[in-house]
Amino acid sequence: MIHASLKDLSAALAAKKVSAVELATLFLDRIEKLNPTLNAFVSVDRDKTLAMARDADARRAAGETGPLLGVPLAHKDIFCAEGWLTTCGSRMLSNFVSPYDATVVRNFKQAGAVTLGKCNMDEFAMGSSNETSFYGAVKNPWDTARVPGGSSGGSAAAVAARLAPAATGTDTGGSIRQPAALCGFTGLKPTYGVVSRYGMIAFASSLDQGGPMARSAEDCALMLNAMAGFDERDSTSLERPVEDYARDLDQPLAGLRIGLPKEFFGAGMDEDVRAAVEAALAEYRKLGATTVEVSLPNSGLSVPAYYVIAPAEASSNLSRFDGVRYGHRAAEYGDLNDMYSKSRAQGFGDEVKRRILVGTYVLSHGYYDAYYLQAQKVRRLIADDFAAAFKDCDVIMGPTSPSTAFRLGEKAADPVQMYLSDIYTIAVNLAGLPGMSVPCGFDRQGLPVGLQIVGGWFAEAKMLNVAHQYQRATDWHLRRPALAE
Repeated sequence: MIHASLKDLSAALAAKKVSAVELATLFLDRIEKLNPTLNAFVSVDRDKTLAMARDADARRAAGETGPLLGVPLAHKDIFCAEGWLTTCGSRMLSNFVSPYDATVVRNFKQAGAVTLGKCNMDEFAMGSSNETSFYGAVKNPWDTARVPGGSSGGSAAAVAARLAPAATGTDTGGSIRQPAALCGFTGLKPTYGVVSRYGMIAFASSLDQGGPMARSAEDCALMLNAMAGFDERDSTSLERPVEDYARDLDQPLAGLRIGLPKEFFGAGMDEDVRAAVEAALAEYRKLGATTVEVSLPNSGLSVPAYYVIAPAEASSNLSRFDGVRYGHRAAEYGDLNDMYSKSRAQGFGDEVKRRILVGTYVLSHGYYDAYYLQAQKVRRLIADDFAAAFKDCDVIMGPTSPSTAFRLGEKAADPVQMYLSDIYTIAVNLAGLPGMSVPCGFDRQGLPVGLQIVGGWFAEAKMLNVAHQYQRATDWHLRRPALAE
């Protein structure tokens, strides 16, 4: 059962081959056994989980059906969940029990999914390796001496090690796709505004987007069907017709035009990654697709633009954590300003402090025009590049990450090298486009390689079709680490 797809788990529940309680217990036992090694979960509450499972079984017994009814899932600890500790991987929120559900969590509850727990993450989603968490680094199930990627590293390790059939994640600059690549499964960042951000603790409000993390494109489609939809409580949520994201999965790929940005295939990519991506492109040609060269001339500016815009928004968003209403408060302080200063100094980690300082600087008088405004102009140019490229192709492909999983601590002392881990993913967030990563091979050390698929705005169903057809022709997404046996 631990290797079954969401569709198969749902079918087993419907056929009464297994109960939701039995399924939940199976995965809870795996979490208890393997989490001390992987550090993928921050919070697990067996009683809460089993109560949800019993409720799902009762709903099925009453005649209710649904593709996720009784299916266990994990949530990134950035999503508020009523009655659950919701820490965002930070000491600042280490004692915060959410009084309400994020819309994403509520949607899954309504669908009958069972929450297994809350997954570890880089502090306030700031990181590419899951080493900035207050709760310690998450380990990659393929090699526990390596990072799982970030910031959704706990969700990634949980899915890869079969501690959960699927999990939620968030992607601000690649934080679903990069860990999906490094841990060998499928992750999807939807178009900005498709999934509600209500109750998702904000890092960079114009970039953050929740999405599914699962073993296959088909599983991601089932999850996105539950996650997506207009939410009047989120001012960035888009009011659009309800979609079935699984509707095109079985469409053939004959005539598909794949754009290959020349900027994604230059220097800086590991040769093993290049070989795996080129082999995946050859497979797509066998499936009837054609490839064309396209250009994203401003993509090289995506990293500097991102690291102006994202910290600026973070400095504004994180100002709410002041030790007054909730979260960490310093035990000793003089006056109000001293309480603010000490609470934040103690509550935030180094990476969060670094980004707050950068963000405050670029928004300050005299520097706003020189940095923040210019970065927003570059952002528009990047979006225009994608719009021009999609005139010549249906989807864009390339590597998700320039390398496979690197060793724990290898880049921790060099923030610039860490930031460059997201060099192929960040432009997608700046443009608000959907992007996904699918497994496409391994390097010589047996570590997974991810292929990135980028679509036009609201092209999630098309991308899932493109990924699903590839996964029907290959078995990379079925490979699993020894820990998952």
